[in-house]
Amino acid sequence: MAKAKELKFRVPDAPGTLGEITTALAAKKVNLRAINAWVEGTEGVVRLVADKPAAAKQVLAKRGLQVEEKEVLELELSDKPGALAAVTTKLGQAGINIGHVMIGTAPARKCTVFVGVPDIKAAAKAAK
Repeated sequence: MAKAKELKFRVPDAPGTLGEITTALAAKKVNLRAINAWVEGTEGVVRLVADKPAAAKQVLAKRGLQVEEKEVLELELSDKPGALAAVTTKLGQAGINIGHVMIGTAPARKCTVFVGVPDIKAAAKAAK
């Protein structure tokens, strides 16, 4: 079991904001290993794990973002039913509370992305 650095920051809730941020990270050759983003009121909240956390933090800071850095537990699980259940049950039985979970890319460097949007049909068309 390993540790990873998670970066958390807030952004204005506006179309294109996440695209601008991920484009800026990509321009500096920062690969995202996991990301979770949601909206609270008028702000977007983003949590991410990058292959180069120091470079990612620098890119975000240059954009004027206040970045919180935290160590998180990194687990590699089998892609099969019950794998997450087994480990989260063990954590609970040990009295360890889970604040949040993110699932990212596997060693094969492929991932499935689930995106909450108000208009799925329009978003699917735009994402093609």
